[in-house]
Amino acid sequence: MAIQHPILVIDDDTALRTALIEQLVQGGEFLPTEANCLADAEVKLAQADVRFDAILLDVGLPDGDGRDFCKKLRKQGLKTPVIMLTGSAEETDIIRGLDSGANDYLAKPFRFNELLARLRAQMRSFENSEDAVFTIGPYTFRPAVKQLLEVARNKRIRLTDKETAILKFLYRAAGKPVARQVLLNEVWGYNAAVTTHTLETHVYRLRQKIEPDPAVSRLLLTEGGGYRLNADGAVVIS
Repeated sequence: MAIQHPILVIDDDTALRTALIEQLVQGGEFLPTEANCLADAEVKLAQADVRFDAILLDVGLPDGDGRDFCKKLRKQGLKTPVIMLTGSAEETDIIRGLDSGANDYLAKPFRFNELLARLRAQMRSFENSEDAVFTIGPYTFRPAVKQLLEVARNKRIRLTDKETAILKFLYRAAGKPVARQVLLNEVWGYNAAVTTHTLETHVYRLRQKIEPDPAVSRLLLTEGGGYRLNADGAVVIS
């Protein structure tokens, strides 16, 4: 099962935006959402249950400058990677874009494969940075330091490398079940000496750490021949 990364594409050029959406969807790696102006983008970003792994942001938009919008997002605390798309390759424009908080800057016309490479690179960099923080139930999850923090009780839970990798991959699955063998391959690699029993043991230990009642899983669920992360922590009625 391929993990689909939600991406927000903000551009008022309908033809370019449509082409980008089509190409992003084609490989099955990304799940794009489109916005044709900054007001539309703000609505999409404000949705409570929506997260984006990256933002593609045009500079020239009908209701404002993308660079000013990026600066505003950074002031609001948004850490998500932002790649600017612009019609100008002038050095002064590139510097202004990067100074506004953008992670990368790509001049139009650009090659789609180059955009993909830059997109993947920025997401990898973010996931391994100190800034990457995800919400899982009552916890904030910081993969870079292998830690869960339950803010309400100021409780810190230390995770092993494998436990961190399991949680991160399940989180990226966005609530969809991941087969045991897929998760095993992702976390341990294609190692014939490692069996699904190893994975089950790690999941058991992880549940002991993170579930309020390890006997009744609410966060890390067994489902569909594998496991699913119920990141909002809501009670699941079967």
